[in-house]
Parts: sequence; structure tokens; C-alpha cells
Amino acid sequence: MDAYIDPATCDYRLSGGNFVRDPADGLANAVYLRLMTPLGSYWADPLMGSRLHELLRDKDVLRASRLAQQYAEQALKPLLTDGRVQSMTVSAARQNGHLLLTVTLTSGTGKVTTFQHPVKIAG
Repeated sequence: MDAYIDPATCDYRLSGGNFVRDPADGLANAVYLRLMTPLGSYWADPLMGSRLHELLRDKDVLRASRLAQQYAEQALKPLLTDGRVQSMTVSAARQNGHLLLTVTLTSGTGKVTTFQHPVKIAG
């Protein structure tokens, strides 16, 4: 059982003192970890992670939006190549001083799941 990491709190979600199970059978955590981990910083897999942390000081919102989408697609591509995901779409929109990434994945079993991930930017 994968305990669900809540993107809003960056911690495991609890219900009644028990861990909540990942609603996407591990895909939610895989997406979260690949987007939040700076590329090259994970000791067990230097290719895991994203470059989203580089946008923290970016003030050009249009440029940051395009880069966030590109960085997310690059970070999540291994989910396609290992067969856990059949298809993926990523979009970015500005929301309250953040960019909100919307990631829609179709799992290997055909289940469609949408994840939202905020990215801090300076602009």
C-alpha cells in the first residue's frame, strides 16, 4: 500500500490516524515525487526529478508557464516509457501567484486521472 503524499501539505495524508491510500494506485505519488524532486538530486536515480525549482525566481509569466509545462513533461516521461501510463497531457495556468500545472494521465489499465500541482514563481 502506498501512503498518499498530499501535494498541498507535502506530507502524508491521514484519516482517523491512519494513512490514506494513494487514490491512483501509486501514480499520484510518482507524479508528485518526479515534479518536486530537483533533477539530479536523488541518489538512487540521478535522472529522476524536474527542473521546476529553477522557475522560483522567474518573473516572465508566459515564459515560466511554457517552461513549467516542458519541465513537467520531461520529468513525467519515464512513466510513459516504463508502461505505467499510456498517455499524458500537461497544461499550465497562472493562479494566485503560482503556476498551476494540470497533469492528466491515462494509466496502463485505461483509468484517466488528473493531478494538479502548484509551482511557485516570482512574477
